[in-house]
Amino acid sequence: MHAFIDAHGDGYVELALALGVATDRIDTLIDFPAAAKHGVKTEPGPNGRPGAEVLAELAELIADGHLEVPIANVYPLAQVRQAYTELERRHTHGKIVQRP
Repeated sequence: MHAFIDAHGDGYVELALALGVATDRIDTLIDFPAAAKHGVKTEPGPNGRPGAEVLAELAELIADGHLEVPIANVYPLAQVRQAYTELERRHTHGKIVQRP
Protein backbone atom coordinates (compact mmCIF):
# COMPACT_ATOMS: atom_id res chain seq x y z
CA MET A 1 0.00 0.00 0.00
CA HIS A 2 1.49 3.34 -1.04
CA ALA A 3 1.19 6.69 0.70
CA PHE A 4 2.37 10.19 -0.17
CA ILE A 5 3.22 13.15 2.07
CA ASP A 6 3.51 16.48 0.28
CA ALA A 7 5.80 18.90 2.10
CA HIS A 8 6.59 20.97 -0.99
CA GLY A 9 3.36 21.95 -2.72
CA ASP A 10 3.53 23.15 -6.32
CA GLY A 11 1.69 20.22 -7.90
CA TYR A 12 2.84 17.37 -5.68
CA VAL A 13 -0.72 16.37 -4.73
CA GLU A 14 -1.47 16.03 -8.45
CA LEU A 15 1.75 14.03 -8.86
CA ALA A 16 0.65 11.61 -6.15
CA LEU A 17 -2.72 11.19 -7.86
CA ALA A 18 -0.99 10.61 -11.23
CA LEU A 19 1.14 7.92 -9.57
CA GLY A 20 -2.05 6.15 -8.50
CA VAL A 21 -1.94 6.91 -4.78
CA ALA A 22 -5.43 6.77 -3.28
CA THR A 23 -6.77 10.11 -1.99
CA ASP A 24 -7.11 8.73 1.55
CA ARG A 25 -3.35 7.91 1.47
CA ILE A 26 -2.24 11.44 0.43
CA ASP A 27 -1.48 14.08 3.04
CA THR A 28 -0.31 17.60 2.22
CA LEU A 29 1.33 19.83 4.77
CA ILE A 30 1.26 22.90 2.55
CA ASP A 31 -1.08 22.78 -0.47
CA PHE A 32 -4.46 23.38 1.14
CA PRO A 33 -6.18 24.44 -2.12
CA ALA A 34 -5.18 21.11 -3.73
CA ALA A 35 -6.37 19.27 -0.62
CA ALA A 36 -9.79 20.91 -0.89
CA LYS A 37 -9.97 20.27 -4.64
CA HIS A 38 -9.03 16.58 -4.46
CA GLY A 39 -10.26 15.67 -0.96
CA VAL A 40 -6.88 14.68 0.45
CA LYS A 41 -5.79 15.00 4.07
CA THR A 42 -4.12 18.02 5.64
CA GLU A 43 -3.23 16.46 8.96
CA PRO A 44 -1.97 17.48 11.39
CA GLY A 45 -2.83 20.86 9.87
CA PRO A 46 -0.90 24.08 9.38
CA ASN A 47 -0.10 24.54 13.09
CA GLY A 48 -0.04 20.93 14.24
CA ARG A 49 2.83 18.71 15.25
CA PRO A 50 2.88 14.93 15.42
CA GLY A 51 2.59 13.59 18.93
CA ALA A 52 4.89 11.13 20.67
CA GLU A 53 2.64 8.20 19.72
CA VAL A 54 2.86 8.99 15.99
CA LEU A 55 6.62 9.54 16.15
CA ALA A 56 7.09 6.23 18.01
CA GLU A 57 5.02 4.41 15.35
CA LEU A 58 7.09 5.95 12.55
CA ALA A 59 10.35 5.05 14.31
CA GLU A 60 9.16 1.45 14.65
CA LEU A 61 8.19 1.26 10.97
CA ILE A 62 11.62 2.58 9.98
CA ALA A 63 13.43 0.18 12.34
CA ASP A 64 11.44 -2.78 10.98
CA GLY A 65 12.23 -1.80 7.39
CA HIS A 66 8.59 -1.08 6.50
CA LEU A 67 9.18 2.62 5.91
CA GLU A 68 12.12 4.04 4.02
CA VAL A 69 13.24 7.61 4.49
CA PRO A 70 15.71 8.44 1.71
CA ILE A 71 18.60 10.63 2.83
CA ALA A 72 20.01 12.93 0.13
CA ASN A 73 22.91 14.27 2.17
CA VAL A 74 24.18 14.66 5.73
CA TYR A 75 25.89 17.89 6.80
CA PRO A 76 27.63 18.69 10.07
CA LEU A 77 26.07 21.62 11.89
CA ALA A 78 29.03 23.81 10.90
CA GLN A 79 27.93 23.44 7.26
CA VAL A 80 24.36 24.70 7.74
CA ARG A 81 24.81 27.23 4.92
CA GLN A 82 25.74 24.46 2.44
CA ALA A 83 22.74 22.40 3.57
CA TYR A 84 20.35 25.29 2.95
CA THR A 85 21.99 26.03 -0.39
CA GLU A 86 21.30 22.46 -1.48
CA LEU A 87 17.75 22.63 -0.14
CA GLU A 88 17.04 25.87 -2.01
CA ARG A 89 17.90 24.19 -5.32
CA ARG A 90 14.77 22.02 -4.84
CA HIS A 91 16.35 19.12 -6.71
CA THR A 92 17.16 16.82 -3.80
CA HIS A 93 15.79 13.31 -3.81
CA GLY A 94 15.49 12.62 -0.11
CA LYS A 95 15.93 14.43 3.15
CA ILE A 96 18.80 16.71 4.07
CA VAL A 97 20.05 15.94 7.57
CA GLN A 98 21.94 18.30 9.88
CA ARG A 99 24.21 16.41 12.28
CA PRO A 100 25.07 18.18 15.56
